[in-house]
Amino acid sequence: MRLNPNYPYYLANRSHQPNADLEITNKFTGELATRVAIADETAIDRAIVAAVKAEKPMRALRPYERRGILNQCVRAFESQASDLAHTLCIEAGKPIKDARGEVSRLIDTFRIAAEESTRIYGEVVPLEISERTRGYTGMWKRIPLGACSFISPFNFPLNLAAHKIAPAIAAGCPFVLKPASRTPVGALLIGEILSRCDLPEGAFSILPCHRDGAEKFTTDERLKLLSFTGSPGVGWKLKAQAGKKKVVLELGGNAAVIIDEDTDQADAAARIMTGAFYQSGQSCISVQRILIHDSIYDTFRERLIAETKKLKTGDPLNEDTFIGPMISINEAERIEGWIKSAVAAGGTLLCGGERNGAMVEPTLLENVPSDQEIVCDEAFAPVAVLSRYTDFDAALAEVNASRFGLQAGVFTRDLYKAHRAWDELEVGGVVIGDVPSWRVDHMPYGGVKDSGLGREGIRYAIEDMTELRLLVIRAPELT
Repeated sequence: MRLNPNYPYYLANRSHQPNADLEITNKFTGELATRVAIADETAIDRAIVAAVKAEKPMRALRPYERRGILNQCVRAFESQASDLAHTLCIEAGKPIKDARGEVSRLIDTFRIAAEESTRIYGEVVPLEISERTRGYTGMWKRIPLGACSFISPFNFPLNLAAHKIAPAIAAGCPFVLKPASRTPVGALLIGEILSRCDLPEGAFSILPCHRDGAEKFTTDERLKLLSFTGSPGVGWKLKAQAGKKKVVLELGGNAAVIIDEDTDQADAAARIMTGAFYQSGQSCISVQRILIHDSIYDTFRERLIAETKKLKTGDPLNEDTFIGPMISINEAERIEGWIKSAVAAGGTLLCGGERNGAMVEPTLLENVPSDQEIVCDEAFAPVAVLSRYTDFDAALAEVNASRFGLQAGVFTRDLYKAHRAWDELEVGGVVIGDVPSWRVDHMPYGGVKDSGLGREGIRYAIEDMTELRLLVIRAPELT
């Protein structure tokens, strides 16, 4: 399968092809793969106007109607699963097995949203707490917030866009979405399917645009919520510019995993291989820091090195490829520089470290000073750093010695240590017996500190996209 020569954007539910100015490359070959229409400021403004007009008709959709629309999308995704996976290989450089996995998660995300669309509950509030409130009853329900603004990242072009789009439809909120400029096609394919659904006019717009032309996504006061997934530097800047609107940020991290002395080493090593190196480490919960108990450090290190050297790099379309290209040569050059800096500062390169264009070998290092970027910043690359510990509480403190706090993994069979990790780790999620890279699409997912604000996961996103409306009823006493 080849991508179409050109792809339109979607403005107020309809496709538009005013230009084909955005060039999308095949991330493995570097060749031109397709061209995409770019929205200008006028188009973005028209989309916002249409979204505001769609607020009332979107709010009026019955829960079963929202569920029907979402289930229609599920069926379309299932029928186009192979083409969607192929598109991810080309535009994102994602190995085909990972691409199929992302398509399955896209389907899960919309299916979960269909279920949650009929479960947006309210509550009765007893108000008779004193003589003054005698005869009063309260109750509340959730009301769609209104027009929403979404900005999605390059690394999961389908599913991370879905984590914004699907709950918006479930909640009854119109939206405008800016997909990542390097991987917009996946979101546009979702738009093509949505355009065939019975949504009110203006319910959605999907508009690739340059960053310098996308200010309205953040600053326009007609938009009631901004949901951004991307880098911390950009995310916190957008929050400062967003004004009165609600803001949800998912900003990544430098995830750590603790390997305790009672760990099944073969199992842990296999999971770390996936957690550290799947889709070239370009995940905000990719394993970046590996803390290993001193009593098993040497044997576990050798196991990791041996397993890492077995990983196959190459063309994402090959079934046996595990490591594909990074999103760009610039990003590959950046991480190459970080690796060299770590070694120059006294770190030891255990394996990997070589770059060929946008391809970077899976890399393990040890004894890297904690102030090196590859330890304290987000690598977003196929690289992980090993270190020793002897005291479990000290290991927890080392995990916390980071400005990030998205997820952490702990391999231990000690129930008390597991609970202590849950109590003490300053992260949004603690995963016991697995890597921090594990996620299922209905769980509350998000971070603390520089890793973000708010939670994704359909139910929790719906809560962000709705607001409480209280009703108080006074029943006068009849005499």
